[in-house]
Amino acid sequence: MMAASKPVEPQSGSGLPRWQLALLVGTPIVLGVGAVYLWNRSRGKEKQGKRNGERKTPEGSASPVQGQHGATNPELENMSPLDRAQSAKNKGNKYFKAGKYEQAIQCYTEAISLCPKEQKGDLSTFYQNRAAAYEQQLKWTEVIQDCSQAVELNPCYVKALFRRAKALEKLGDKKECLEDVTAVCILEVFQNQQSMLLADKVLKQLGKEKAKEKYKNREPLMPSPQFIKSYFSSFTDDIISHPSAYFSGYLKAKQYMEEENYDKIISECTKEIESGGRYTAEALLLRATFYLLIGNATAAQPDLDRVINMDDASVKLRANALIKRGSMYMQQQQPQLSTQDFNMAAEIDPRNADVYHHRGQLKILLDQVEEAVGDFDECIKLRPDSALAQAQKCFALYRQAYTGNNPAQVQKAMDGFEDVIRRFPKCAEGYALYAQALTDQQQFGKADEMYDKCIELEPDNATTYVHKGLLQLQWKQDLEMGLELISKAIEIDNKCDFAYETMGTIEVQRFVILFYDVNKNKVALLSFKYGLRYFLLYCSSIFKPLLTECVTWYRTWPLT
Repeated sequence: MMAASKPVEPQSGSGLPRWQLALLVGTPIVLGVGAVYLWNRSRGKEKQGKRNGERKTPEGSASPVQGQHGATNPELENMSPLDRAQSAKNKGNKYFKAGKYEQAIQCYTEAISLCPKEQKGDLSTFYQNRAAAYEQQLKWTEVIQDCSQAVELNPCYVKALFRRAKALEKLGDKKECLEDVTAVCILEVFQNQQSMLLADKVLKQLGKEKAKEKYKNREPLMPSPQFIKSYFSSFTDDIISHPSAYFSGYLKAKQYMEEENYDKIISECTKEIESGGRYTAEALLLRATFYLLIGNATAAQPDLDRVINMDDASVKLRANALIKRGSMYMQQQQPQLSTQDFNMAAEIDPRNADVYHHRGQLKILLDQVEEAVGDFDECIKLRPDSALAQAQKCFALYRQAYTGNNPAQVQKAMDGFEDVIRRFPKCAEGYALYAQALTDQQQFGKADEMYDKCIELEPDNATTYVHKGLLQLQWKQDLEMGLELISKAIEIDNKCDFAYETMGTIEVQRFVILFYDVNKNKVALLSFKYGLRYFLLYCSSIFKPLLTECVTWYRTWPLT
């Protein structure tokens, strides 16, 4: 379900990725103590006590194929156990470089067996090198086992952590992968693009899974009146939402809709459907629409299917049902089914502007920007006065230019936004999307002005306050102002998931800061164990119990 009240989120590369935002406040604390987190992290075994004389940078750890060029190889009986282990490792490196991974693994295994156990730095290197060879053979379980050994011996071993993260991703263990790669990002002070991209990728995958799970199990709840009005404003050919579309069978439901008494609409439509009235198709479509709005896709789909297959239903009704079912599939992460429905709607009702508008939004989410622009152009051709389509087209052009690193086209898209808000000064969506683009361009002051325009036009739109609050964090690092704006969003619409999700992420980090002067090491653990965990849970309803658990855990952990 696409709702105009929440603008399309920018793709990777725009502003701060969500996982970085989750650590934005806590980062200054944890940068210096990433090793403490790693040291305390459990993988099913109790960790050893304090390390004595451990090498911070193990010899030979810079590259698994790094050899000792020009070194002689004395008789084995004249070499110490460590020298013999190093010799086996060097031989393994040569095999690795030659692509002979099985022989390399044998050499690294020999090095591990020869290395004195107290030489933790060297031993960790041998495990990591063997993991690198297993990685080339796509033996992910073995990679994880060896990297875990390397990290246990050397908790600061970034290369082993990152290799384990990649292997965990391959095996589908996204949560563990994210823990590893987040630690890597912190130890590298967010300077390595490769690890940051993996973190962003895995977090998006986890977010989709959690959102899908939440959507599936969500208790049906009517959204705010502002959300419903914004949703219907994204349609121009929606016959069931037009005041003139009063029909005898569900006149009462239509009256309730005009009065914004939305809770009674489903029951009135049900009466019309059960009586087999003349306008059953209209009642089915209206009921399905409100089932979608409360998040009950299971109940909505049979109604939509029935309308789509009704031979006596008008083309407009069937096309509208296809658009809504396509939007439902889009939310359920089924883009192929979504595309099929939008294409079918375009076939049966090619003059329906809504088809192209909503299909264009799907194309943006699928990164098919050129096709999205084509759909928005078609929508504009059919409905030149469609401010939403004009704004969405500008956003699509901006994303295309921004991700393609084309400054001239970026400026052209920004000029396009200016033209849209000049021609459609009452379209809040135009200001909201322009604000997102301005934030990308670090034009924070102007972005703030655009959000103010949105609030002026739609003072009851909670998502605008959330976006403006996030802007304060990125622009001024003003935590109090950011929280105040997000609190305002919740006050306006206590059903706004976006506000609760964002508030929870920030509040967990804020909670961590309160304990900064008590024990820095403990604060770092709290930040990781609870801040990241909360963000992944993606559910506002557990926020207070989670904080209670956090406080209890903190108080029972003895100071060191």
